[in-house]
Amino acid sequence: MATVTRIGLDIGKHSFPLIGHDPRGNPVLKKQFNRCSLIAFLAKHPPCRIAMEACCGAHWLARKLAGFGHTVQLIAPQYIRPFVSGNQNDFIDAQAICEAAARPTMRYVAAKSAEQQALSALHRLREARIAERVQTNNQIHALLLEFGIALPVGVRGITQLPMQLMDETNGLPVKARQILQRQLEHYRLLKAEVEELEREIAAEARQDDVALRLMTIPGIGPITASQLSADAGNAKDYGNARDFAASLGLVPRQYSTGGKSKLLGISKRGDKSLRRLLVQCARVIMQNAPRGKSAMAAWTMALMQRRHSNIVACALANKLARVVWAVLAKGGE
Repeated sequence: MATVTRIGLDIGKHSFPLIGHDPRGNPVLKKQFNRCSLIAFLAKHPPCRIAMEACCGAHWLARKLAGFGHTVQLIAPQYIRPFVSGNQNDFIDAQAICEAAARPTMRYVAAKSAEQQALSALHRLREARIAERVQTNNQIHALLLEFGIALPVGVRGITQLPMQLMDETNGLPVKARQILQRQLEHYRLLKAEVEELEREIAAEARQDDVALRLMTIPGIGPITASQLSADAGNAKDYGNARDFAASLGLVPRQYSTGGKSKLLGISKRGDKSLRRLLVQCARVIMQNAPRGKSAMAAWTMALMQRRHSNIVACALANKLARVVWAVLAKGGE
């Protein structure tokens, strides 16, 4: 049997197609496994490079296979799509993963530890509860508007809801009052749960050395620092600070041809949650810049006099991302 030096593995829930290439890049192995048989097969296989999509279950499997001595590389799905030839099936996907891993310029995703995955799940739970709270808020406003009652936008409107429920002259039916009361209780429950999750995240951040160092950056608090610690890792997989900022979609999208450069809005690639948090941190710095005396505050004030606030926020978020990379990759505060 020919020597297999590189394996492309397409991850499924129960089915795992596998394609193996020899040192010259020729396909010499083609098999399909279930989860248990895959682990057993790769545990006995000589160490080699194994490439997979960075999708659900990939980080757990990467840690498992790395324990067998393999070099595991995770590739973002959008970088694999150009290598899919012909119609799509599981083996063609595995072949495309193997081809993508052969490219010397391919970019890889760092495998997360179990602790990082758990912390990332905590942040996703918080985001889900916030989205549900916003949805409940909108439902309350919409239902009242059906009966001709317009509340102020946002949280201020929710604070006025109890008065509307007690007002017997506004024409609200009894059934509508009962529904709104249930929605109000649900909103308060979600608010309390979000606050509890934020306290838990802040407590985790205070015990994490990486998050503590990130919180020394102006504008970055425990929520952003904790999520950066969970999702960005040590950032050493990025060659420099510019690459890290580009991976978060905080650099201009380029459409250049014929020697003419054309820069558009930010690319919005990568983790949108991290990008949103960094932009929010940038807006906090913008609000406090007139009272600040640091070099970053002076730079922000000078830029705010020349550019729109949205442009300043994205530029400042880009600068924050570069500082984050320096703290993660080089250490220090």
